[in-house]
Amino acid sequence: MLTLTRRPGQEIRIGDGVRILVKEIRGKQVRLGIEAPPGVPIYREEIYQEIVREMGQAAAGEFDVLDFIIGTETTGATPLIPSQLKKSQPRVEKSGTPGEDEDDN
Repeated sequence: MLTLTRRPGQEIRIGDGVRILVKEIRGKQVRLGIEAPPGVPIYREEIYQEIVREMGQAAAGEFDVLDFIIGTETTGATPLIPSQLKKSQPRVEKSGTPGEDEDDN
């Protein structure tokens, strides 16, 4: 594993298509901006691990989509009702000067 030290406003490039910008460091949290081609998925680690786990269950035949959707007693799942789904999208910020936060404008 490559370990790098960066300061706010500094960037890391991965190949030609991925750019990571250190936007802010506040206490123990680091705020990153990531630019990648549309075909490159970007996940937080905990989300990625959940996807891998669910795909493994589906491949092993342990995951029943119909049970998940209707929430039958066999799985104990909560019914998936579209009106109850929280609509959320990742926050996308406009590119500005490295290190410049949009909130400061």
